[in-house]
Amino acid sequence: MDPNISPVIIVPARLASVRFPKKLLADAGGKPLILRTADRITEQVPEFELYFAVDGDELKNILEDSGYNVILTNPDLPSGTDRIAEVNQILKKNFVINVQADEPMIEREHILLLTNALLSDDVSISTLASPFLTVKDFLDPNQVKVVLDDNEYALYFSRAPIPYAREQNYPKVEASLNLGLKHMGLYGYKKEFLEKFTSSQEGELEKIEKLEQLRALQLGYRIAVKITNKVSVGVDVPADLQKISFS
Repeated sequence: MDPNISPVIIVPARLASVRFPKKLLADAGGKPLILRTADRITEQVPEFELYFAVDGDELKNILEDSGYNVILTNPDLPSGTDRIAEVNQILKKNFVINVQADEPMIEREHILLLTNALLSDDVSISTLASPFLTVKDFLDPNQVKVVLDDNEYALYFSRAPIPYAREQNYPKVEASLNLGLKHMGLYGYKKEFLEKFTSSQEGELEKIEKLEQLRALQLGYRIAVKITNKVSVGVDVPADLQKISFS
């Protein structure tokens, strides 16, 4: 990594969650989930500055009591990306890494891949993807798919299984599994992109699929997608906590 670059990790965090109310406060091996994520980031990339962009005092107090940097954001902001952008208006960092607050198993490799991709002048946003391992996951609308061009830039993201093999004699799912990748909800941003993105209107594709990254594509930005075989485990429902071994 270029020593002249000083990226910051900003973790957007809010308590509202439809499928798992107040999940960031859920017990994760004796600690609230939000602290497990904070500790993991610090352990994996201690050289990175770390801030939490929260929407209320409950999360703020828990994080500050454990020594983490916290900035209280407008609770009415529509998305985590808006929360990150508001914090970076204060920090004014050129490179920003977005880690989700419910990712307690984030890897060092993930953060470095996102950061290094931003070193290219023509990249304003970076993200990660990994191969699908099962047909069930590939067909699951909650597992976002991404297809890439030959230079590993995103062509499209969808909740639908893409690409779709039209020919009946083609092994549909097997062929699609080889080309469609599982998108991981981790991002790297350049400051200018954040400012433009959060000042723009919700895109039509974004409205249909409920995927923010489609707004970036519709605005004409190229999204660099780095492939990793190290899959982070996110917590969406209570049962996900049982899949993680906290030491």
